[in-house]
Amino acid sequence: MAMDKTVATPAEAVADIPDGASLAVGGFGLSGNPIQLIEALLAQGTTDLDITSNNCGVDGWGLGVLLSAGRIRRVHASYVGENKEFARQYLSGELELELMPQGTLAEKLRAGGAGIAAFFTRTGTGTQVAEGGLPQRYDDAGNVLIASAPKEVRTFAPGGQEGEYVLEESIVTDYALIHAAVGDTHGNLVFHEAARQFSPVAAMAGKICIAQVEKLVQPGQIHPDAVHLPGVFVHSVVEVGQIEKRIEKRTVRAAEPAPAQAEPPAAGTEPGAATPTPPEGGGTTEAGPSPSGTGTDATGTGA
Repeated sequence: MAMDKTVATPAEAVADIPDGASLAVGGFGLSGNPIQLIEALLAQGTTDLDITSNNCGVDGWGLGVLLSAGRIRRVHASYVGENKEFARQYLSGELELELMPQGTLAEKLRAGGAGIAAFFTRTGTGTQVAEGGLPQRYDDAGNVLIASAPKEVRTFAPGGQEGEYVLEESIVTDYALIHAAVGDTHGNLVFHEAARQFSPVAAMAGKICIAQVEKLVQPGQIHPDAVHLPGVFVHSVVEVGQIEKRIEKRTVRAAEPAPAQAEPPAAGTEPGAATPTPPEGGGTTEAGPSPSGTGTDATGTGA
């Protein structure tokens, strides 16, 4: 593997990905989506893709741009909300889905990258995850064409506590597409906050990993202790500059009433003295400031 792994453009980086390829794609929600690589894949016309990712983007962003163009055949994910086109394709039989617990997905990717063929976990025991029957593909009339198969369940007693564990096979894909904040020409990468959730394990699971980075530096400019993903897992690096950071969902709440205007002290009292008892039938009004100070809360995750 060449030590200088840089390529000039996202189009050059994804040029060898063929129709029908399997891809592990990094990102958590809309954080860390390798959007330039995804758009380059869209532009070159690659189709019939088998995608493994935490989610499938949203309408018009992230993997959602490939989905809306009909380029994705199958998805392995742990969350598929916030995407109306995904729901439409899945329920109409255009798209196949393997849904799994989020931690299981992360471990399946990590295990694939570590050369572990399968592992046992308690997550999913006693449910359709282990027992089978989860709809994976419908026909256009809403009938289940493909359902998940039962998985092997065994009893273990780690630490002396006996319990049932389900066998999960690891995931290895043809390619991985990931986004990082900083990378060097040897492929060592640093992620920003929430983008670190699935990107390292997605990179590990790909036989060929392609990384887009916002800032490209020379070897030695990233301290070894600061490296989140070693370059041994990365095959190509392309610098894309600052990318758009989208917020998946913005929550707005009504502003609270402003605090009541303080009244001047009653005649004959000193500042700080007790206020005289109001006459019968009177009263006072108390109000506190808005906890946020603004009345608007925006939530999002780092990219």
